[in-house]
Amino acid sequence: MRDHLPSASHRPWPLPQRPWVMRQTWHDLLFAHWPLPVESLRPLVPAELELDSFDGQAWLAVAPFWMSGIRMRGLPALPGLSTFPELNVRTYVKGPTSSGSRLASPPGSPHKPGVYFFSLDAGNALAVAAARAWYKLPYFNADMKVDVDGDEITYSSRRRGPPVPAELRCNYKPTGPGTQSKTDLESFLTERYCLYAVSRARRVFRAEIHHEPWTLHPAEVAWDVNSVAASHGITLPAVEPRLHFSKRLDVYVWTPDRLL
Repeated sequence: MRDHLPSASHRPWPLPQRPWVMRQTWHDLLFAHWPLPVESLRPLVPAELELDSFDGQAWLAVAPFWMSGIRMRGLPALPGLSTFPELNVRTYVKGPTSSGSRLASPPGSPHKPGVYFFSLDAGNALAVAAARAWYKLPYFNADMKVDVDGDEITYSSRRRGPPVPAELRCNYKPTGPGTQSKTDLESFLTERYCLYAVSRARRVFRAEIHHEPWTLHPAEVAWDVNSVAASHGITLPAVEPRLHFSKRLDVYVWTPDRLL
């Protein structure tokens, strides 16, 4: 089993001192990003977190993909449990707000730029339960299907039950070669090395992640149904999203730290 980490020279801060706990591989991922006014998204992000923006705009992403090889450190991937689709709705934050005077004592700055998830739909009930309990993330069970035909991905997801119906059906594919060279905006949207979550008790958690720089391809998508942002009260603007595709990325995850 491969337990050594890829290079960390591209990271904006050093790797955690303690060992990673989980490894997974992401496949056939589409980033669809829409710009939104900060004032429209700010009320939907927990007050404990500082919303991150680029040139005065917040950004909302819908990201379908599928995962494989999910395993805990020192253990093999378990057949039937380590491969499944996932669908993320996310924005970007910089950590706790100035109320962080109650900051606990994990090492490193509390204001690392990271990801905040409005939802993560997954086609694996065990993974949903574990991520909700361990990482305090808003995972939901969904009926999902991914078909890969060459470069073209046919993707469908329908959330099961409450709180609000959410569905995605689309076809997407890369339209050109991939590159690790990025504009400032592309780096802002993709090169994030931690995630934040806020529990029902209003406690703030941060989990570090690590991977090689994203290799991004230009992409195109045909939407059939896309109600996942609307399920959170978010109205997508009437503009074409910025689209990027990534074929594969190996990701390492650490246990979360409680910040507040």
